[in-house]
Amino acid sequence: MADLTTTFIGITSPNPFWLASAPPTDKEVNVRRAFEAGWGGVVWKTLGAEGPPVVNVNGPRYGAIWGADRRLLGLNNIELITDRPLEVNLREIKSVKRDWPDRALVISLMVPCDEQSWKDILHRIEDTGADGVELNFGCPHGMSERGMGSAVGQVPEYIEMVTAWVKQHSRMPCIVKLTPNIADIRKPAEAARRGGADAVSLINTINSITSVNLDSFSPEPSIDGKGAHGGYCGPAVKPIALSMVSEIARHPATRGLPISGIGGVTTWRDAAEFMALGAGNVQVCTAAMTYGFKVVQEMISGLSQYMDEKGMTATADLVGRAVPNVTDWNQLNLNYVTKAQIDQDLCIKCGRCYAACEDTSHQAIWMKEGRVFEVNDAECVACNLCLDICPVENCITMRPLAKGETDPRTGKVVGDYANWTTHPNNPMAQAAE
Repeated sequence: MADLTTTFIGITSPNPFWLASAPPTDKEVNVRRAFEAGWGGVVWKTLGAEGPPVVNVNGPRYGAIWGADRRLLGLNNIELITDRPLEVNLREIKSVKRDWPDRALVISLMVPCDEQSWKDILHRIEDTGADGVELNFGCPHGMSERGMGSAVGQVPEYIEMVTAWVKQHSRMPCIVKLTPNIADIRKPAEAARRGGADAVSLINTINSITSVNLDSFSPEPSIDGKGAHGGYCGPAVKPIALSMVSEIARHPATRGLPISGIGGVTTWRDAAEFMALGAGNVQVCTAAMTYGFKVVQEMISGLSQYMDEKGMTATADLVGRAVPNVTDWNQLNLNYVTKAQIDQDLCIKCGRCYAACEDTSHQAIWMKEGRVFEVNDAECVACNLCLDICPVENCITMRPLAKGETDPRTGKVVGDYANWTTHPNNPMAQAAE
């Protein structure tokens, strides 16, 4: 049976599933309940400087995006870092870590961007027994207006500077949490590495307004008739997170930098995808807030079964397996040709493939007598739209054409690998000749 024990930057946990810094990790009672449910670790909700704690709104803090069946796709939040006194949080962290020594416990931190503030809070947390710190350079709302959060995370020079302070004034492993609200995620990751970070975690929430109330004309969630931008998370952000994780994993300047993957992890499959793209573990928030802490039990059992089926004995066997297959568009094989095919035994004759292809794509599906739908190979470009919108799994598949076979659409014989860099239509390739 696969061993899910994970060691991430020297921090060992019984499985790779950690709760992210968020409301579920804001206090001792929550974290104890999470560990009892089976979570391998937590990142304690972000602590601020000693003194009067931040003040959160007393009205709604979350907005939502739902699918057609009202399944939660994304949450927007305007909540700030912990509004509980620093001393109380530190006392609870120490108590939890004493009773759960086998679980990972990392403390998220955010203080003003000066060396003394970081030095002071690091000294305060040293005797908690925590396994490491995570620098919150990601929050896009509230704290960023105070010169913290994503206001730091969007400036690589600040990331490098603060990370270096943390490494100078603490011996604890340091994870830098990156903001997705930036043009090129590789730049802050490079800065974190230069500053001495042991790892990066990503993504933090995406700056967003999820909806507008069309009666009050206020963005949601609405506070006394007004709304503000907040941080977007949940299943809907997973594709963005996967892309950013892969960019760091394969970029020469950041390759090998440990990554904690965050962003829409809801099932074991999501976790496995993050890990295959280079994440050493994953952090979860929205799924726990939607389904409760016991959702981790399905994640554990599912990942374990998958690894057994693949012959993997440790999580390290999975980490990074997909990275070599991530490339740039100009390296894709332009001589790889596929055609859609419809399984008539599975087809329910709904006609969605026909309507989508006829109206919005390549008019490559015929509707014949009796609502029988067939693919016209002479028009099919294998765009995948029909497969993606078909309500029946595996009813539509893509058949690769073998080398030497003729493509009915172009009349060309399928040849060996060739990409855009050498294509005759590429003016740069012609210039090089």
